[in-house]
Amino acid sequence: MATIGLIGSGHIGGTVARLAVDAGHDVVLSNSRGPETLQGLVRELGERARAGTIQEAARADIVVLSIPLKNVGDIPADLVRDKIVIDTSNYYPHRDGQIAALDDGSTTTSELVQSRLPGSLLVKGFNNINFLHLGSLQRPSGSPERSVLPIAGDDASAKRQVADVFDSLGYDAYDTGPLADSWRFDVGTPAYGAPYNADTSGSYPPPPDSGRQVTAERLREALDSAQR
Repeated sequence: MATIGLIGSGHIGGTVARLAVDAGHDVVLSNSRGPETLQGLVRELGERARAGTIQEAARADIVVLSIPLKNVGDIPADLVRDKIVIDTSNYYPHRDGQIAALDDGSTTTSELVQSRLPGSLLVKGFNNINFLHLGSLQRPSGSPERSVLPIAGDDASAKRQVADVFDSLGYDAYDTGPLADSWRFDVGTPAYGAPYNADTSGSYPPPPDSGRQVTAERLREALDSAQR
């Protein structure tokens, strides 16, 4: 089993860590406030989890980057060079400030992250599903109720390894192509959030039992209907 390092251990990062521990992976949790602030989560996750610095998390086999987009620039540029990084970033202007290159569509969120982390093997994933649904829709390999999650990346080998991680966590990966195409499951697209949410009230967070299966066919329809 791989060791998975979490740079950012909030809703998505913490949920990925729980799925990883349940699957038999070791995890190294980190955040901007220091390892001492993560001891409660570590105790909850058990012996396969430990807290560390972002440098320690970055030494894991696979790194999950789950911090606000506005803070990606605070990560040392060489920290994850040659590392497979699963990028969960989303662009929320009210939180991240206006970013002209994203507003005009000249780049994608993950291409921007890639430019700030040169040499990393970036694969976009885990960004288009609410953390409550991510933590409840996992199913064993081969289950007819299994859901798919989209990924995008420019390195084929990195995508295969991320797909293997997804499989171990309870999901199939749906390869949407290069990072340049990752906008198709960004914020505001039909593939963002809604396919996994059976609740139509618009409440946040969604009800705990509102998750629904997303097949490859359903996800493909949502991706194909995206407009830029």
